[in-house]
Amino acid sequence: MAHLWCNSRARETGLPGADPTHPKPARIRPGSRKFPSHDLSFTILVHNQGQKSFSYDLQTISLTPPIRPPPFVKPTDTRRRLAFSAANRHNTPLFLNTTPLHPATDITNSMKETLQALLEASFDSLVSQQIIPADAPRRIQVDRTKDKSHGDFATNLALMLAKPAGRKPRELAQLIVDNLPENQSITRLEIAGPGFINFFMDDAARFAAVREALTNTAAFCSPDVGAGEKVLLEYVSANPTGPMHVGHGRGAAYGSALANLLAATGYRVHREYYINDAGRQADVLAVSVYLRYLEACGETVAIPSRGYPGDYVRECGANLFHSVGRQYYHPFSAVTAGLPEDPDSDDDGAKMARERYLDALIDKVRNLLGDGYRAVQDFGLKTQLDAIHGTLEAFNVEFDQWFSERSLEQSGAIEKAIDRLRERRHVYQQDGAVWLRTSDLGDEKDRVLIRDNGLHTYFAADVAYHLDKLNRGYENLIDVWGADHHGYIARVRAAIEALTGKGDLFHVALIQFVTLSSGRMGKRSGNFVTLAQLIEEVGNDATRFFYLTRSPEQHLEFDIDLARSQSADNPVYYLQYAHARVCSMQRELDQRGLSYDQEAGLQALSSLPEPNAEDLAKRLGAWPEAVASAARNRAPHQLTYALRDLAQEFHTWYNGNKVLVEDDNLRNGRLALAIAVKNIIANGLGLLGVSAPEQM
Repeated sequence: MAHLWCNSRARETGLPGADPTHPKPARIRPGSRKFPSHDLSFTILVHNQGQKSFSYDLQTISLTPPIRPPPFVKPTDTRRRLAFSAANRHNTPLFLNTTPLHPATDITNSMKETLQALLEASFDSLVSQQIIPADAPRRIQVDRTKDKSHGDFATNLALMLAKPAGRKPRELAQLIVDNLPENQSITRLEIAGPGFINFFMDDAARFAAVREALTNTAAFCSPDVGAGEKVLLEYVSANPTGPMHVGHGRGAAYGSALANLLAATGYRVHREYYINDAGRQADVLAVSVYLRYLEACGETVAIPSRGYPGDYVRECGANLFHSVGRQYYHPFSAVTAGLPEDPDSDDDGAKMARERYLDALIDKVRNLLGDGYRAVQDFGLKTQLDAIHGTLEAFNVEFDQWFSERSLEQSGAIEKAIDRLRERRHVYQQDGAVWLRTSDLGDEKDRVLIRDNGLHTYFAADVAYHLDKLNRGYENLIDVWGADHHGYIARVRAAIEALTGKGDLFHVALIQFVTLSSGRMGKRSGNFVTLAQLIEEVGNDATRFFYLTRSPEQHLEFDIDLARSQSADNPVYYLQYAHARVCSMQRELDQRGLSYDQEAGLQALSSLPEPNAEDLAKRLGAWPEAVASAARNRAPHQLTYALRDLAQEFHTWYNGNKVLVEDDNLRNGRLALAIAVKNIIANGLGLLGVSAPEQM
């Protein structure tokens, strides 16, 4: 039995069966042209007398994969573990690692992954010897050590397996070590404490990350987590009824960074903005703009208590007047004639009365204007959407598609979705309304799809929209919503389950509220602060980075004074300064007539006298793991922590060691390390949507 670890780079070569969703098992016969093995090399760990490791040509192996990954592997895991029946010409059991190797080295994969593969081999060897039961939990964890005396990496595998194996942890640790395949990068193995296994690596392995960060930056920073999975990421989707505020900004920064992160880690990401250009809120905007239009015509008007009173609406109404003149003019008295009262009090009865007044006003304006009503509404929507486009473009937030809610109505998608629910017997009628039995599928109660007045609800449009997403072939739906939409998750998931049976493909990231502290906004108007104003105050980079410094489900206090500051206390300034510092060194190198030889620098790394050079290289080695973890957890904020740790390590190292020295060996080694750090910081800032300036 052999175990094949595949990733998207292996899949792109055309290996049949490398994808767990591949419809048919496939056999690759010797000499098969289906797999271009000349483009790749593979490490095969072979169990024989010497337990040696060597390279092997996959064309000589016949594979018949039963495409069924074991249950302990998550579908989104980079290294999907597939069992294959395989034999070489010696009929020797094999363990394959199919990650393509760099032509010049066998350490392109992180040493952490290599050690995990070696421990897998030992695990299976012990299972075949009946030392470990076949059903023992396969939780192989390898961690970087914090104390150099404990080696470079450590595993607690023996402690985890001691109970199911019925052996003492240290005894089992020795057996695990004895069955580990040989690896030239491991210089020493040590069993420590109650049964930890410590790995001591050679110089090439310890500084391998520096080489990769310099010579193979893009691949090094792009661990394959998604394996080509199609993701539709919907974020922002702010109603086009007013300017974007600072809360929208946090969702925009999170969604944009998450899209960058997922795209960099093997997912096929589609970025989408859902435009709420239909329904009641669009009507409320229309009548609010129309009343301001009448004001521009010279009428004295009263804005409904539930309308949009902002200055931006007054400006929009004035622009409409300048555009069409008095074409849509009616006296305000004619507009309000016969309407119910719009009360000022806040009791429940008054709230309902205010809603009745607003509904009546909408109907009256629609009847008075006829076809002109849609023109007024479209003018207001376009004005606000143009402003949203401009703000997001300035904020480096992009979308592949702006999806119109109105298009769902026009295409009949909402009615088709409701009909499909009827066919599946998930719908019933009560009190003149059409209801969906969401309570049968995890929601706290049933939900209305069509009101008793015959109009569909927002929920019905959302149901049709998410069905449309799945019909477009996406395997993972991620919506970024405000925290106040928490109660909406269960009903949408229930609807997706009712329609398709795929409710588990729907995920929501909730964005908590933002408060501004310790600074005064120059253009504040009451308590409403727009995203554009915040960007103007502190800059695009600081705004994006500060939004991403905390997990989205945590409340964020945005420190305006800190975001403005140019000091080590400002995390984005601290990071950008590290990048600019290295760029400055590179410019100074030329100015002083000094040279830099990258390969010589890589060879000199292990001879650098300062011990913290190795610590810095260790930080670099952890970067792909940080990227992979952030992608799996949909947590871009984790990158801000990893980047700050890297920058702190770099500044400490740089402040204690002169880089541009006369000694060629020392200068090349330190420059290689510094430039590697610069590359990783630039990559990380890019994922977050923050610039990496060359000078500050």
